Amino acid sequence: MIIVHGFGAYFGMPDGSPFVMKTMIQLKLAGLEYEHRASGVAKAPRGKVPYIEDDGEIISDSTLIRRHIERKYKVDLDAGLTVEQRAAAWSLEKMAEDHLYFALIDLRWRDDHNFEVGPAHFFDRLPILLRSLVRRIGRARMTKTLYLQGTSRLSRASVEENAGADIDAVAVLLGERQYMMGDEATAVDGFIYGVLANLLVPIFETDLRRRIEIHPNLTAYVERLSQRFFS
Repeated sequence: MIIVHGFGAYFGMPDGSPFVMKTMIQLKLAGLEYEHRASGVAKAPRGKVPYIEDDGEIISDSTLIRRHIERKYKVDLDAGLTVEQRAAAWSLEKMAEDHLYFALIDLRWRDDHNFEVGPAHFFDRLPILLRSLVRRIGRARMTKTLYLQGTSRLSRASVEENAGADIDAVAVLLGERQYMMGDEATAVDGFIYGVLANLLVPIFETDLRRRIEIHPNLTAYVERLSQRFFS
């Protein structure tokens, strides 16, 4: 059986990472059974989750995992899409992964309240004498990453304004469809659902949750996929 390594369930989500949720959904779309483990990043090949074990082979990075699934198990997670639709789905997914996701992370790690109710708990499994120190180190590293990536160089208002445009674009592209590309779920739904569901988590203070909630098609989409894949 395939083993999916992630953070484990956090904040009412199946996993603390939308990338892990993406992989879990794509495995379900492929009809493959898996075991989900809360392994964290300590032994992750690239220091990130998800990574999977499949018959002794370790594959990390959610996109490389998708390619592995499709090649090894002879499935096409974009079956039924035209060449143009496949290109649009890829572009949409990468907008969410390389832009909207970093807003999600910035709003959780840079804001003191959101950090305390959220990412700080990623370190709860550590011995109590080490926990505070490792939390500070982890937060400092993530803040540096966000600064180098560029998001944390902006004001919070600018981060939310830019990410809000992403959300509006997703709402327009979804329209009245059941899934992002039509009546059937495809690969792109894995991450779009993962990031939207995480932005809707009520414990975090962010205008982006309210930005999603003004689009009934987005809230219905998240509920629909939650029921289908994680009920």
